Amino acid sequence: MSCTLCEKRKEKRFCPAVHGRICPQCCGEQREVVLDCPSDCVYLLQAREHEKPRPLQDLDQAALFLQVEIGDQFVYQHEHLIMGLSYALAKSARADRTLFDRDLIAALGSLTKTQETLVNSGLHYETPIATAGQQAAAAEVQKMVKEYREAEQKHMGYSRLKESEVLQALVFLLRMAHGRTSGRPKSRAFVDFLFTQFPEKQSAISALATPEPAGSRIVVP
Repeated sequence: MSCTLCEKRKEKRFCPAVHGRICPQCCGEQREVVLDCPSDCVYLLQAREHEKPRPLQDLDQAALFLQVEIGDQFVYQHEHLIMGLSYALAKSARADRTLFDRDLIAALGSLTKTQETLVNSGLHYETPIATAGQQAAAAEVQKMVKEYREAEQKHMGYSRLKESEVLQALVFLLRMAHGRTSGRPKSRAFVDFLFTQFPEKQSAISALATPEPAGSRIVVP
């Protein structure tokens, strides 16, 4: 039997993305490029185990907002904020299973540009977001920032979260996303990472309120 994709080489493995048998070469070359690989595919999981993280210095430096400095102290002090925003991304990805890493990265990139403009000039300029799915993800993140400020107001009588700190949190997540995705068009490596951090039954309240040891979930990119 020949491979379902190339129709030349001999098939050797079942591909759940095409519901047929393909050759190892097509599997490796087309994985997350043409093939929309399910997250539980054994060959995808094996590939992720052996795939080295992409060095941030090899990525588009402008997309990483390197002008925004993020120290270890910021991550430690704002762990709950970062966790809350991460939860918002996971929630949006669960609500729309067609979202790929690139969609979450695009949403974070647009939000970060908007926030950077606000911090640097005080202007509220909404950076355009391409698709409905990306818009929904961005809206979920914005909603979490609003809820975070409301929680501070409720418990302390005022909100101390600065716009510059929101910017830093967004940049942190954006760099993490770039570091965890494979970079292929249909990659969901970052999405799956978020799902492992936030089990489906976990609520936003527990994501924000449950004390966690420093560094227990957040991995500095």
